[in-house]
Amino acid sequence: MIRSEIDTLFTKAAPDSMVATGRFRYGPRALRFAPLLSLVWLGWVFGPAIFGIDRHFRDWLWLTLASVPIFLFLYWRAYSCSRRHNLWYAAAIAALGVALTPFNPFAETYLIYACAVAAFCSSWRLSIWSMLALLALYSVEWLLIGFPWPYLVNAILIGLIVGIMGIYQNVAQQRQAELRLSHDEVRRLAASAERERIGRDLHDLLGHTLSMVALKSELAGRLIERDPRAARREIADVEKVAREALSQVRSAVSGIRAAAMAAELASARLLLEAAGTQMEYWHDPQPLPGDIETCLAMVLREAVTNIQRHARANRVEVTVIAGAERVVMRVRDDGRGGVNERGNGLTGMRERIEARGGELMIDSPRGRGTSVEVSLPLPAVQVESAASKAATPNAVIALARHAGSHA
Repeated sequence: MIRSEIDTLFTKAAPDSMVATGRFRYGPRALRFAPLLSLVWLGWVFGPAIFGIDRHFRDWLWLTLASVPIFLFLYWRAYSCSRRHNLWYAAAIAALGVALTPFNPFAETYLIYACAVAAFCSSWRLSIWSMLALLALYSVEWLLIGFPWPYLVNAILIGLIVGIMGIYQNVAQQRQAELRLSHDEVRRLAASAERERIGRDLHDLLGHTLSMVALKSELAGRLIERDPRAARREIADVEKVAREALSQVRSAVSGIRAAAMAAELASARLLLEAAGTQMEYWHDPQPLPGDIETCLAMVLREAVTNIQRHARANRVEVTVIAGAERVVMRVRDDGRGGVNERGNGLTGMRERIEARGGELMIDSPRGRGTSVEVSLPLPAVQVESAASKAATPNAVIALARHAGSHA
């Protein structure tokens, strides 16, 4: 029940809120209870009772209890609203702490939460200036009241540490979102270019051929009564032209399938090099069945995403080699290794491969990079003409390499 309510609240969050953008980085399962876990430190606001100094502060308890619901409302709104409004919620939480501090010095807890919220403003510069302003305002109040300054220094240090960590996380999330948009744009442009290429190929392949079939069929229809022998020759020519057209269509289909893998390779290279990771690949030009091509492309996408998010690699190598019976893809990086085979999407990757009778092997010694090897069986009978092999999409692969070189 609680989980469903939290999920409902997350779905109502603004697209650029801390909840929405953080979910992409850590996943919905990890992030689901993150805002609630952060509230553990809210108990610190009841410090007078914890440390036995409540007798020195009159009316602190009921004022503190009254402030908690207000804080919880502001805190949740800060997590679920657009980041454009985070500065105002941070200021409101800090104001709550300032108002409560004369009655409860442990209201500095609200100031630390305010720094955490301010860290997720729309820009890191705004976050820094807003945190400094909040800390300066609170310092003035603390000194005017005459509370011991060592406690003030402690609150300022904790607020700065929490705020700087939040700024770092915010910048990382924004860069992650930009990389994801770039990756999606590459896929969209690759798909658009491929649709245009398919249209041109089909027009070039079938336009002239179908016109010839129509012309010869019409001629055969006219000759069938006057000259049956000539009509049969025309019909034989129609059959020959149709078979040639069928062979050309099969060749084009093979090119379309390989283009999917080439586009994924180009997209992966752009994503990694945008993150400062060099990628090199070698793609066997032999055409593959469509389902195997799609499976390899999906596995490559998952592997590259894991590298970009977790590996901290400087170099990645991808090879795709098709033999007589199996096709093997290897993805290697020189990152930190230590991959958990049950996490990072590897379970779904393994299930996808095993469903096609393949194997997934992962070698990830800690500190020595990761190697992911996928082996898939090819169909027992794979009829491909020499023309289809000659028509392998070398141009598409060249286009992928060209796109990668301009990343």
